Amino acid sequence: MYLHVLGWNPHFQQQWESRDRQGLVPARVIEEQKEAYRIVTETGEMTAEVIGRFRHEALDRSAFPAVGDWVAVRVVTAENKALIHDILPRRTKLSRKVAGERSAEQILVTNVDVVFLVTSLNADLNLRRIERYLGTIWESGAQPVVVLSKADLSPDPQTAAAEVAATVPGVNVHVLSAIAGEGLEELTPYMGPGNSVVLLGSSGVGKSTIINRLLQSEVQNTREIRSGDDRGRHATTYRRLFLMPSGGVLIDTPGMREFQAWDSQSGLEDVFDDIGQLASECRFRDCQHQTEPGCAVHAAIADGSLDPARLGNYEKLRRELDYHDRRRDAAAQAEQKKLWKKLHKAARQRSRSKL
Repeated sequence: MYLHVLGWNPHFQQQWESRDRQGLVPARVIEEQKEAYRIVTETGEMTAEVIGRFRHEALDRSAFPAVGDWVAVRVVTAENKALIHDILPRRTKLSRKVAGERSAEQILVTNVDVVFLVTSLNADLNLRRIERYLGTIWESGAQPVVVLSKADLSPDPQTAAAEVAATVPGVNVHVLSAIAGEGLEELTPYMGPGNSVVLLGSSGVGKSTIINRLLQSEVQNTREIRSGDDRGRHATTYRRLFLMPSGGVLIDTPGMREFQAWDSQSGLEDVFDDIGQLASECRFRDCQHQTEPGCAVHAAIADGSLDPARLGNYEKLRRELDYHDRRRDAAAQAEQKKLWKKLHKAARQRSRSKL
C-alpha cells in the first residue's frame, strides 16, 4: 500500500528525515483500544504496541499514540506485529477534556484535514452545542464542516439549515439523509486522495450510517435513536480509520454525551468573531457587557442583531476554559514533579548498581 493514500505528504516526509530512524518504517495508527493498536504500513495492516522506553518517558496519556498518528515502528515479521518507537509531530490535533472532574487531555484524533461535525435534524438539534464543538475544531487546525443528518426527520430541513448557517458564519453547512441516500454527494469534494476526514458528534446523530453509505459497505453497526426523546444511542465504541474507495481516509468516532473543550481559547474567538468585533466598539476597553454605558454588545442585543443566548454561551464557554486553564497549570506542575522524582529514583538506582 502506498503511504500517500493514507495521508503521507511532504510535511511528514520532512519530519521523518529530520531524525535518524534506521531500521524503522513509517506507519499510521488506524485503531486504538486501551493501548492496543492496529497500524498500517506499506506492507499491510498489523497489531502494534509501544516499547517500554516510550511508556516510561510518557508524561501523560496524551503522549501515547492516537488514531491518525504517524508513528515510527519496528516490524516483527515472524509475529506480524510492530513495536512503536516514536510519534511524528502532529500536524493537527483534536482534543477534549476527559469526562469527569479530572483535568486531563483526551486526544480524539490527529492529522486530519477536515472535521465533519454531524448533528441530526430532529428534536435534539442544539445550536449552542454546535458552537461548543466548533471552538475545539477551529483550535485543532482542521477545517470544520457542519453536516446536518436525518433530514427525513425534519418537517423543514432547509429552514433549520439556514438557522444553523447564520450561527456558524464562514463554515460550510450541508443537509443530508443517509437513509434516503440524499445529499451525500455534497461531501465528496472534501474526501480526495490523501485527505483525512473525521466524523464528530453526539450519540445517535447518524455518523455510522453515513460512514457505511460513503464506504458503500456495512462496516459499522448502527442503532435507532430512542423514540421517547430523540436522543441517540452509542453504535460506535472506539475510533477507527477507514480507507475510502476514492483514496481518502475516513475516521469514525464514538458519540459523546459530554464535550468539554480543552485549550480552545483561540478557537473560541473564531467561533464568536461577531461578538469580538462588537466588543471592540464598546466605550470601555475592559467592558464586561453587563451594565456598562456604551456597550456595543448589549446594543446589538437590544436591536435584535445578536441573540442573547449566543452571548450567554460565549461567556459560559470562556469561563469554562479559564477554569480548565487554572486546573491544567496545577496538574502540569504536579506531573512534572512526579516525573522528576521518577527520574531521580532511576538515576540513584543506576548509581548503586555501579558500586
